[in-house]
Amino acid sequence: MNPLIRPIAHYLPGTCLVTHRGRRSGKEYRTVVTSYRHGRILAVALGHGETDWVKNVVAAGGADVARFGRVLHVTSPRIIPAGGDTSGLPWRVRVQGRRVAILVADIA
Repeated sequence: MNPLIRPIAHYLPGTCLVTHRGRRSGKEYRTVVTSYRHGRILAVALGHGETDWVKNVVAAGGADVARFGRVLHVTSPRIIPAGGDTSGLPWRVRVQGRRVAILVADIA
């Protein structure tokens, strides 16, 4: 599904395209995720756990995110464990955060 959605993901409501580099290979990757924005914060519920793209973004200290046709740079990525403090995030993320981890990053 990812290759089919990738060309239009940054135009679809609720989805974004995360551009990141591999930790070992240095190769550029693009991953489609569902994101939530609240002010200068971007949050992604990690329903599949800490996958490679999450590890890449955390290791690099940031990534580029295309949402609604705009490219945003995110910095200071951090993971809030399931059941952690999600106050200040959109309600949809708070509900998901009860059962799954959340990746939170600041929009530069």
